[in-house]
Amino acid sequence: MNPITMQLVADKYIRLALEEDINSEDVTTNAVMPEARPGEVDLICKEDGIIAGLQIFERVFVLLDPRTRVDFFVKDGDRVTEGQLMATVKGDIRVLLSGERTALNYLQRLSGIATYTRSVADLLAGTKTTLLDTRKTTPCMRIFEKYAVRLGGGSNHRYNLSDGVLLKDNHIDAAGGVREAVLAAKAYAPFVRKIEVEVENLDMVREAAEAGADIIMLDNMTTEQMAEAIRIINGRAETECSGNITRENIKKITDLGVDYVSSGALTHSAPIMDISLKHLRVTEG
Repeated sequence: MNPITMQLVADKYIRLALEEDINSEDVTTNAVMPEARPGEVDLICKEDGIIAGLQIFERVFVLLDPRTRVDFFVKDGDRVTEGQLMATVKGDIRVLLSGERTALNYLQRLSGIATYTRSVADLLAGTKTTLLDTRKTTPCMRIFEKYAVRLGGGSNHRYNLSDGVLLKDNHIDAAGGVREAVLAAKAYAPFVRKIEVEVENLDMVREAAEAGADIIMLDNMTTEQMAEAIRIINGRAETECSGNITRENIKKITDLGVDYVSSGALTHSAPIMDISLKHLRVTEG
């Protein structure tokens, strides 16, 4: 995540997270540390995984005090192991204490997503299928969670509703059918945006392919239905499968040769990674 993105987009969400946690004051820290005093604390990994969100972690402390310094010993996307020292945070002890929970919330959540994504992406190694996330993200966390997916070896589907046309069942019902929805989208959307159609049965597959959809999403179909759908499409559109995609069933799907697999589980079901700030020390400056 480059500094421009951080300041223009990410900072506002990080500030909201800090305001949510600190509110008017950190009464515990102010009670035990009423004045500024220099110190440092270690960032320790407590389980194996893929680390993600180090810049966001650092930014939490820098927004509280620009003089805070973080010395990193790893970088985003690295594999880390239980007990590994990943960084040392140095600055006003009040800042280290007040920013700890928010910083760790980001780092634990994003590292969990990157770790889970990597475990799924590894199952696609050697296939033509690209792993995609979805918009099933935590509110106000999308920029961070989709970043973590990329670090884990996945790719991003639409970031938001402006990124492309994805005609789902309710859009199709509103337009009066698959063909009508695709033609309306072609007439309205700029030519640089692809048109994707979510289909639930083989009749819809035929309509979408004949109407000129760029991507056809095979939603909650059986393996047999997807195989027949790919035969019907016959290269006229790219294919994506979605719906209950997990590590356990993804191999059967990739064997069919679909272009994309999208999984909301990458963001909504990934467990957090256990990471701690430990061994706070008072220093001389």
